[in-house]
Amino acid sequence: MKDLTKGNPFKLILLFALPVFFGCIFQQLYNMVDTIIVGHTVGADALTGVGLTGAITFLVLGFVNGLTTGFGVKIAQHFGAGERDKMRRAIAMSLCLSVLLTLVLTAAVVPSTTPLLRLMDTPEQYFDYAKYYLLVIFGGIGSSVIYNLGANILRAVGDSRTPLFFLIAAAVLNVGLDFAFILGGRMFYCGAALATVLSQLLSGAACFVYMFLRYPDLRLSRSDFKWDFRLAGGLLGIGLPMALQFSITAIGSIIQQTALNGLNDANPGVVTGYVAASKIDVFASQTFVAIGAAMATYVGQNTGAGEYGRVKRGIFVGMVYSIASAVLGFAFCVGLCDPLMHLFLKTESSETVGLYYSEIMRYGLRFLLVQSGCYPLLGVIYVFRNSLQGMGKSGVTTFAGVTEVAGRALTAFVFVRLWGYTGFCFSNATAWLFADIFLVATFLVCNHLQKSRTRKSESAPALPHAA
Repeated sequence: MKDLTKGNPFKLILLFALPVFFGCIFQQLYNMVDTIIVGHTVGADALTGVGLTGAITFLVLGFVNGLTTGFGVKIAQHFGAGERDKMRRAIAMSLCLSVLLTLVLTAAVVPSTTPLLRLMDTPEQYFDYAKYYLLVIFGGIGSSVIYNLGANILRAVGDSRTPLFFLIAAAVLNVGLDFAFILGGRMFYCGAALATVLSQLLSGAACFVYMFLRYPDLRLSRSDFKWDFRLAGGLLGIGLPMALQFSITAIGSIIQQTALNGLNDANPGVVTGYVAASKIDVFASQTFVAIGAAMATYVGQNTGAGEYGRVKRGIFVGMVYSIASAVLGFAFCVGLCDPLMHLFLKTESSETVGLYYSEIMRYGLRFLLVQSGCYPLLGVIYVFRNSLQGMGKSGVTTFAGVTEVAGRALTAFVFVRLWGYTGFCFSNATAWLFADIFLVATFLVCNHLQKSRTRKSESAPALPHAA
């Protein structure tokens, strides 16, 4: 465990964020490698179809990530309090709830795949690619649940390096399985999905094997699996708000994707250009994810210690790093747009790409110019939202997701109709601005109230002792 209540915030936040950043990079390699291999071996239409699944997979797998992260918070609380028996029961209950989660989600989302894609107005030329890719991914939801739960339990007991090592191994395995399934097994884009599922499954299983071998205090007995409604409620009470935050944001992305799909007939290649460019954007924006993770822990520890001055300094440090990340992200996206787009596209792989290659490249560049140019707005979200979570206001931050949905809905129904693809390119920035206004105002109010309560408690007269 690392004490962030003492020392230079610039150094502390940077050193905490770096391992998280590398973990995020390897996590994104899953999707990027799938996309590159599919684009070069199957074709640009398959690449676009796989890329169109991003918002839907985020809706479901983001929910899984948020819920298991909440389970990890509860386990960490018992670990920090030295309550080993309660910690083991929380781990066992998390496993039980995860099994139920897997069954319910699989039963709900697999039959919903086709209706969701139809609802999003998915172009017919990409429909089957997206449909069958999603069926494989959703059929293997359990692998994502296993990995995320295992990684979050290890982080809860202070081991953040082991999940990173298993994630790196999974990324390497994913590449090997991609080539084996797509080229060797002739499974094409479904092979890419199956490679992702199996690599996550093996990585998650390795987390649990290592956990039980390395840490005797985490080994479970039959008595630990006794059902406890109160404990289950406590785990869900923390996990559900975090899960809903991801899902609410994903709903906005689905609305946004639907608006873009409607432009494809009048602007051939616009969806392909966006899909390729969005892969570059996701890669470039992982620095903000890492900064956000560091801010949640830093603010949480300093709030618990009553160090509100350090909280304020940490916010300043977080924004400094966010601005620096925005500058680097802009340079990365714009400077490397052309060669990185080439990684995903082959002119001979699709009639659309062959006929509209220059237009596709311009669509991608336009999106990246607007998106990366507005990265400072994204930095504000991660600094203030995660700081509020560190202050224990996770329920409030869920509402910030609602403001993002409102921003994306506005662009879907207004901006795109007025300005077409350019209006779409500003959709994320609009959503970020909506969330920024709410988060900054909420943080200022919460921070003021906490300091006021502290001053009142310090100035309150002591009760006289009984004679």
